[in-house]
Amino acid sequence: MADRVLVIGSGGREHALAWKLAQSPHVKQILVAPGNAGTADNGKISNSAVLISNHTILAQFCKDHNIGFVIAGPEALLAAGVVDDLVAAGVRCFGPTAKAAQLGTSRRFAKVFLDQHGIPTARWDEFSNPQEACAFINSADFPALVVKPSGCGPRKELILAYNREEACTATQEILQSNISGDTRDTVIIEELLKGEEFSCVCFVDGVTFAVMPPVQVQKRLVDEDQGPSTDGMGAYGPVPQISEVLLEKIKGTLLQHILNSMKQEGISYVGVLQIELMLTKDGVKVLSFDCCFGDLQCQVVFRLLKNDLYEVIQAAIDGRLCNSMLAWSENCAAVSVVMASEGYPNCYNKGKEITGLLQAKELSLEVFHGATIKKDDKVLVNGGRVLTVTAIKQDLMSALEDAYKGLAAIYFQGATYRKDVGYRAMRFLGQSVSPSYEVRIADPIACSVLVCPSKLVAASGSKLGSRGHQGGIPAFFDLRASGYNEPILVSKTKSIGTKMKIAQLCNKHDTIGQDLVAMCVNDILVQGAEPLFFLDHFVCGKLDVGVVQAITDGIDEACKLAGCALLGRETSETSGTFSPGEYNLVGFVVGAVEQGIKLPQQQRIVSGDILIGIASSGLHNQGFSLVRKILLTSSLHYFSSVPGKCSPQTLGDQLLTPSKIYSKTLMPVLRSRNVKAYIHVTEGGLLGSFSPVLPEQFSVVLDAHNWKIPPIFSWLQEEGGLSEEEMTQTFNCGIGAMLVVQKEVAGQILKDLQKYEDAWLIGKVIYHLAGYPHVEIKNLLEVLLQNKYPFLNILSNVDSRPQTICRKNKVKVAVLISGMGTSLTALLAYAKEPASCAQVVLVIANRSGVEELKNATLAGIPTRVIDHKLFGSRSEYEGTVDRVLEEFSVELICLAGFMRVLTSNFLRKWNGKILSTYPSLSPLTRGGNAHKQAHSSADKIAGCTIHFVLEDTSLEAVILQEPASVKAEDTEETLSEKVKEAEGRVFPIALQLVASGIVQLGKDGKTYWKRESQELLHRKERQDCPSS
Repeated sequence: MADRVLVIGSGGREHALAWKLAQSPHVKQILVAPGNAGTADNGKISNSAVLISNHTILAQFCKDHNIGFVIAGPEALLAAGVVDDLVAAGVRCFGPTAKAAQLGTSRRFAKVFLDQHGIPTARWDEFSNPQEACAFINSADFPALVVKPSGCGPRKELILAYNREEACTATQEILQSNISGDTRDTVIIEELLKGEEFSCVCFVDGVTFAVMPPVQVQKRLVDEDQGPSTDGMGAYGPVPQISEVLLEKIKGTLLQHILNSMKQEGISYVGVLQIELMLTKDGVKVLSFDCCFGDLQCQVVFRLLKNDLYEVIQAAIDGRLCNSMLAWSENCAAVSVVMASEGYPNCYNKGKEITGLLQAKELSLEVFHGATIKKDDKVLVNGGRVLTVTAIKQDLMSALEDAYKGLAAIYFQGATYRKDVGYRAMRFLGQSVSPSYEVRIADPIACSVLVCPSKLVAASGSKLGSRGHQGGIPAFFDLRASGYNEPILVSKTKSIGTKMKIAQLCNKHDTIGQDLVAMCVNDILVQGAEPLFFLDHFVCGKLDVGVVQAITDGIDEACKLAGCALLGRETSETSGTFSPGEYNLVGFVVGAVEQGIKLPQQQRIVSGDILIGIASSGLHNQGFSLVRKILLTSSLHYFSSVPGKCSPQTLGDQLLTPSKIYSKTLMPVLRSRNVKAYIHVTEGGLLGSFSPVLPEQFSVVLDAHNWKIPPIFSWLQEEGGLSEEEMTQTFNCGIGAMLVVQKEVAGQILKDLQKYEDAWLIGKVIYHLAGYPHVEIKNLLEVLLQNKYPFLNILSNVDSRPQTICRKNKVKVAVLISGMGTSLTALLAYAKEPASCAQVVLVIANRSGVEELKNATLAGIPTRVIDHKLFGSRSEYEGTVDRVLEEFSVELICLAGFMRVLTSNFLRKWNGKILSTYPSLSPLTRGGNAHKQAHSSADKIAGCTIHFVLEDTSLEAVILQEPASVKAEDTEETLSEKVKEAEGRVFPIALQLVASGIVQLGKDGKTYWKRESQELLHRKERQDCPSS
């Protein structure tokens, strides 16, 4: 039966709450008391005149109107105990009690709470005497510039002073005027922190919490963060400056610490907890708490929330939040901009008519009302914060554009709003190739062991005019010494992207340095520029000298290949920003070209010009996000042997083949004045590389028969089921660069190039015909099919095309743990991948107090403890487990560190549906006898095997195996950790293979791959391999 819900309040928050609740089929009516013009007779939503200050009358009203639950918004009501009184009267309520709400209603209580529990916050002190307060402000060894009353009050009471004198004046005014109206009022003087401020909002049910995307609110009144502080003039979320890694750390440490501390204080908190955080150079610190949604935070997150809000709130009230998995619009950004009255936040006029609301609504925007009132069918201004325009789009820039279109459509006299909402994020995104904000503000740690001065000098010596960066002395470059007369400088900054993530996964770092240099250098060749000097910046969470040395050695060698000077290097360690093994790498190159020969020379391009293609070494740096998705559903993974080859090279090795550097080969040709344009095949693949260069009146025709396409592209096309357009829009398809040249000289230029590079005449320029594409690539799919790997040719006669697309409904998975080194975290992370075919719906532990249960709860996964010691027999215990599995409609089971032996009855019922792991000493081979094979390598390998659990233990149904190299210095403990890491890598892949149906258990107890005949493959490989 549908419910009525009462929302108490009259602002934009209440309008947003009512708007989101109205989308629920469980809700037939939302009453808002007292409400505003936006909540007056709006579908399911209407206003109520019930007296909210009298809790007895309010409780009776709820009973008389069959109110399902009440949402108490304003903190003043929470402080007055509205939740306590309503619950005592038998009315369900979503919001904290007066005791719990002190975190938000008493600034002194919050600061003491933070200090007592060791939660990082700004330094502070409390005063009732103005003279003592001013003495503290002037003597503090930190900027004591934040002044605020210690009690509850609106945001505008908080003063961020620009200097000590202003802070003293504000303190005196607060204490003398006693803003809060409390004769016992004191003032808090607080350290002014610097960094990224953002809101972390959570649903809390007293036991667990569910976190919403971070939101950044711009609180100053006018642009460039000037003017007085307000409750917020604009907001957006998610916040790109806050990395996923940092957010996960905040969830797992800071938020959990806060919740545990509340429990220690005897605070049972149910409702919304909004935590204002600041990312400083010393880490994340808590600024304050709010015990309800902020207006803007509420509006932003509700545009992103996909769940039924009614169901989420009911789960929180009932203490069932752990059973709710919040879902958010992926790859989207939401933004809200406030329209305020002239004079806000001080005095302002009321009664002005608001027009244009329908026009804004027609733009697919949501306009949430704040201080508005309806009178004679007109919407009028009724306060300072009048309304908020909210938009959601695939990216922040588009959302901002839409929001400002809505603001332009709405009018009332004296309307004011900020014109620069989102500027911090846009500035950050505009520097997306630079290290993240957390990295840039961190103090660099000098790593002299990593920068060998002799190598820098040697690299620098490759270019006349350069002087390397040594001993902290700034580097310089004398351009005239390089022989230029009328030079134009060209620069480029690049970061590796997803290819770097794969390198980290494969623990292969020696090629990334060349990729970085190649990306930068090859890009400036588009202007015909010779690379002069290069700089790089490496940042990591925890320094691994071996990793950094491999990368920097690669950069040094690549600079020599490019013929440019390595002028400087910065290496930084920022703990807490990156997970172990993760890093970021950024490169910057500066080149020069003489004025008269700069490229492209589009005015010289004519019909009949020839395109010369220069071979790539492989993927270069394009398409690795798609590669990652393809491997997610592939029967192979990064450590698999290269398909169809007998070499020891893995698929990961081949994918990580470094990009070619073309500068030394091409500079003589580019300077010859015979080249009209150089095209670097980068983002947009082969198809998208022409648009910056090709004049509108021309088209190009390429013929794939004219060049050699490496087999890796055929494998990717087949494995991913990619169309010709997808291939050419994503990958270079074997062409790393192209030259546009006159037909008469094409043959000679090709001959010169072929002395150093594989190059071909691949196409020509023609006049563009209306209705035809500007770029046509003939015969691509035909060539890709001809280049198929041998085993794919065999399989085409054995099995049908693989179904790599995930099932419409994800397979429901339960993970059974005992708390001993499980791979639960890896399984949960993998299941969240968009292309994952599995959904973890339940985690069961056979004993209480298991740490991984907390991790599952934090991830929103339901958990159960079924203690085997409490049962009289195994069958009784397993029967209970089985009933719980059926309750959650589980289809697959993963045993992750589960230390119980399962009976035959249980295994028979779940035959082919239980996956487990065991340590193995075997080479990376898939097959039932893998662990029995002897090592031919001198290097011993440890690892793990993922397999189906069978009733007959004499049979082996191996799914995948993962190696871990054993070094001489390894101890039993370090080797055990390596095996656990291997398990974390391969177990999720095995789960994906089974969930997608690619791998199945046969009736004979053997593993069968849907699209691979193991016997045929091995037979073919034995035939192709030379006998030893």
